[in-house]
Amino acid sequence: MEQIKKKICVFIGSRANYGSIKSALRAIKNHPALELQIVAGASALLDKYGEVADLIEKDGFTISDRVHMIVEGSTPLTMAKSTGFGLSELATSFANLKPDVVLVVGDRYEVMAAAVAATFMNIPLAHTMGGEVSGSIDESTRHAITKLAHVHFPASVVARERIIKLGENPNNIYHVGCPRMDEVASILDDTSVPVAQFEGVGTIVDVTKPFLFVSQHPVTTEYGQGEKQMRSILQAIKQLNIPTIMLWPNADAGAEELARAIRKYREHESSDGPAMHFFKNLPMNVYFHFMNRAACMIGNSSSLVREGEFIGTPGVLVGTRQNNRLRGKNVIQVDYDTQEILNAVRQQLAHGSYERGKLYGEGTAGEKIADVLAAHEHTLQKTITY
Repeated sequence: MEQIKKKICVFIGSRANYGSIKSALRAIKNHPALELQIVAGASALLDKYGEVADLIEKDGFTISDRVHMIVEGSTPLTMAKSTGFGLSELATSFANLKPDVVLVVGDRYEVMAAAVAATFMNIPLAHTMGGEVSGSIDESTRHAITKLAHVHFPASVVARERIIKLGENPNNIYHVGCPRMDEVASILDDTSVPVAQFEGVGTIVDVTKPFLFVSQHPVTTEYGQGEKQMRSILQAIKQLNIPTIMLWPNADAGAEELARAIRKYREHESSDGPAMHFFKNLPMNVYFHFMNRAACMIGNSSSLVREGEFIGTPGVLVGTRQNNRLRGKNVIQVDYDTQEILNAVRQQLAHGSYERGKLYGEGTAGEKIADVLAAHEHTLQKTITY
């Protein structure tokens, strides 16, 4: 008699979501006791942010459902409304797919919609990357999802301890490491990746020579200040005069402010600055190779402290978006000040690559997550354990 497989529905709402769960998707898909369902939604469906859904399918995964939920505007109001639309549409999706477990990643607003929909529908919720500290609305969202979730997959020992302090049952908390490290480990072993094949817009950057890699996103609790913040980074890059690869900001409230600063710079100041190339999105193999080759990475992406620590990438963390997140020696944190950014980048350029670390795991998280999901006895009832 054929074994009935446990259906694991993974919600992917952004490029960061996908990169943070890809190895687990692969492990779930290949696990004999599990059936993988993927629901793609939010910015993962939008060309403006690179149509991550296309990458998912190119990587050999099947998308079970697509949920359009983004209200245009990139403001706190539209972010709140998008969450509401997502809650409604994801509830319909889960009702149709009838998963045994919903697995969500991290701390974004669309992830909150998926978490609420699943738990209100009595579907056990699994959550990766809980228990971390970063400040801003991300931290509040992350801890709220932790309190909704029934099983937890923290990326570090410190994060596991925080989840226990939040009153979660230690028997439901599995320290597995960060699935993103799985991808980094496998990608960096592949020296054949054609990183020089560019798309995007701007001047082609020779990645065999020193270049800067920039990934700056909105801080929703600092809405209205994004253009000024982005300008401080751009002015530092201009003075450094080193070829630069820059990623477009993500879909959080305030994204248009950062985009406006980038467009103004491109139109009015880029002619007397360094070569710059802009991407809406990058495949993970190219993204991590850029991190590995960059002379310095600048911005506020969690990549600087997660993958950056694993790879040993010199990084300059700008602003408050990753405040107090567990980090290694590879990053220097500065304020939104051009001179501070300049000084920190120059310090990192003088230092060069750092020794690779393992704060966020050793590159085996995906298979561990799949094994736990197959074996764990999920219960819906939750009580605070302290």
